[in-house]
Amino acid sequence: MSDFLRRSRARTLLLVLLLCALPFYLDAFWLRIGLFSMAAAVGAIGLGLLSGTAGQLSLGHAFFLAVGAYGYVWLAGEPGPGLPPALAVVLAVLLAGAAGGLFSPVAARVRGIYLGIATLALVFLGHHVLLTADSVTGGFNGSSVPPLELGGFSFTGADPELTVLGVPFGAEERLWYLSLALFALTWFTARGILRGRPGRAMVALRDSETAAAVMGVHIARYRSAAFVVSSMYAGLAGVMLALAFRRVVPDYFGLALSVDYLAMIVIGGLGSVAGATAGAVFVTALPLLMTRYADQLPLVAAPGTTDGAVGPTEAARYLYGAAIVLILLFAPDGLHGLVRRTRARLRRRRTVTEDADTATPEPSPASADRAKEPTP
Repeated sequence: MSDFLRRSRARTLLLVLLLCALPFYLDAFWLRIGLFSMAAAVGAIGLGLLSGTAGQLSLGHAFFLAVGAYGYVWLAGEPGPGLPPALAVVLAVLLAGAAGGLFSPVAARVRGIYLGIATLALVFLGHHVLLTADSVTGGFNGSSVPPLELGGFSFTGADPELTVLGVPFGAEERLWYLSLALFALTWFTARGILRGRPGRAMVALRDSETAAAVMGVHIARYRSAAFVVSSMYAGLAGVMLALAFRRVVPDYFGLALSVDYLAMIVIGGLGSVAGATAGAVFVTALPLLMTRYADQLPLVAAPGTTDGAVGPTEAARYLYGAAIVLILLFAPDGLHGLVRRTRARLRRRRTVTEDADTATPEPSPASADRAKEPTP
């Protein structure tokens, strides 16, 4: 096993241990930021596969998140069939994938800005359905999210009471480990897709459809498959968001949410799983942090005040809008590419330094002549 692979596995193990230990030290506010960030990262990874790897522009990601969230609420709730919550999660993800499959013929035939406009129509159509289908969605006021239970253990409730190492585990702590497991599953699944034949086919499709067709890539099939997989990722993210919010409302799943997801993958780096995750954490955590510390920040008004200053949410959008501009100007491959180039530069410097330290100095001509002279 190479030293690089050994160090990579060690870093991954340390990161997993750190994430598992955080619920023992963080309060509910920081745990909620983590829950929202992990849910957003799952959706951003799916959009990264579609737009960053397969090269298909989508402005309708919020629609598929709504399908996953409301699908779980209806399937596990009283107005619906009242299925076991774990089964409702699986069916909600499949329902989002089916919605993507129904739209995939359009995705297989149009591309670029035309596909973006077509997916944008999904957002407006979905928002109208969420507002008018009161019996299923609850209308404007939304619906409460049924608690997730598995084997009698509730992830979203405080009963039964649970204490681990003296720390009481409420809904946030329990959902943390569930979200972490789902995020890890989607992370490694996406990495496997990118490293396998489907990933290479989607990259070839993004770079040149003509070259991909010459190499034997079925263009319509892979474009449709990328849309379905991305929709399933969005559906799972919608379920995770619903469990974290504990209530779903139609206004959350609007055009602004789709734009947020595009910002995530652009800031993080197109076509990168780690970049999509970093962008999701940045875009999700920034408005929450600005809301909490609004009274300590200049030019930002505290929530509920009307003193003419910019609100935390608007200020956060301005900031990551500026971040997008800076990324496009100075790091077009996003935060992931910036980190990769920095690490490569540091590695080259370290290699040059080690080579200079271990190199044997060349003997000077004078010392070489003295060495040739016979000793008396």
